[in-house]
Amino acid sequence: MSLLKKILLALVAFSVLAALLIFSSLSPDKDKKDPGSNLPEDAVQRIKIPKIPQNLDFAGEPVPLNDTEVRERIDREILAICFWHSSIIQNIKFSRRYFPIIEALSKKHGIPDDFKYLAVTESSLRNATSSAGAKGIWQFMPETAESYDLFISKEVDERYNFYKATDAACQLLKRLKDKFGSWTLAAAAYNCGEGRVKDRMSEQGQSSYYDLILPEETMRYLPRIIAMKEIMKNPAKYGYALEEADFYAPMPNYKKLIIKESVEHWPDFCKEHNISYKTLTLHNPWILGYKLTNTNGREFEVLIPTE
Repeated sequence: MSLLKKILLALVAFSVLAALLIFSSLSPDKDKKDPGSNLPEDAVQRIKIPKIPQNLDFAGEPVPLNDTEVRERIDREILAICFWHSSIIQNIKFSRRYFPIIEALSKKHGIPDDFKYLAVTESSLRNATSSAGAKGIWQFMPETAESYDLFISKEVDERYNFYKATDAACQLLKRLKDKFGSWTLAAAAYNCGEGRVKDRMSEQGQSSYYDLILPEETMRYLPRIIAMKEIMKNPAKYGYALEEADFYAPMPNYKKLIIKESVEHWPDFCKEHNISYKTLTLHNPWILGYKLTNTNGREFEVLIPTE
C-alpha cells in the first residue's frame, strides 16, 4: 500500500473517531446522569425523588409555583404522600367505590371534581373520627352537620351516611365559594372555619389563599389536597402499579326503604329482609344501635343491597 493511501485511511479513521466522540458528548443520555450512580454499592435503598410538575391547579385555579414558599409547601406534601405507600394505595383502591358518587353529586351542585380529593385528605375515604369530634368521610362537626340536616342522636349519626353527608358537603362548599369568591378559600374555610378566614383576610389585607398566613394545619391543607390529586391522578408516574383487579368493588345496587316510624329491633328488621345485622350496618353505618326511636316521623333511607 502506498504512503498516500495509508495517510488517507488514517485520516478517514481519525474523522470517524472524532465524529463518534462529538456525538457521544452531545448525547442527551450523557447529561442525564443516573441520580443513583453516586450511591455506594451497599446502599440500603435507592429512592428516586419526585419532581414537582410545571403546572398545578386546584378546581381550575392555578397554583403559583413561581412563589418559592408555595412551591416548597407543595413539595413537602408530595414527598410526604408519595412515600406513605400503604395509605395512598388504599386511597386509590377506594376511589372506584366513592369517586363516582362524589362526582355525580358535585356536578348536581356545580362543585368542581377536585373536591373529591378534599374528602381523601380529610378522612382517606373512611368513616373516621377526629380528636376534635368531627366524623364521617367529610369530617363534619356536630353543629355544622345539624345545620345541613344531618341528624345526630345516640341511635343515629347521619355524618356516617355517605350520600347525605356528601350532599351536605357540596352545599357547604358552594356557600363558601359564594362568600369568598374562590374555591381555594372555600377549601381553607372548610378546614379552619369561615370566621377565621374572614378575620385573617381583613387583618392582613389579602384576598388570595396563597398570600395569607393561616393556622399551620390550613397552610398545609391545600398543598396536601393538591399533592393528593396529582399522585392519585398519575399513580404510575409515582411508582404505583395497580391492576384492574386491585381496586375495591364499586357500590352495589340497593333497594331503598323509607322508614318514617320507630324500629323496635334492627336485627328483627333484618330477618324480614333476609340480611344480617352486620350487612345492614355495613351499608348503613349511620345506624348506631339495635333500635330507632322516631316519634317525629322523620324520614330515614335504609339501603338494602340486592347483590
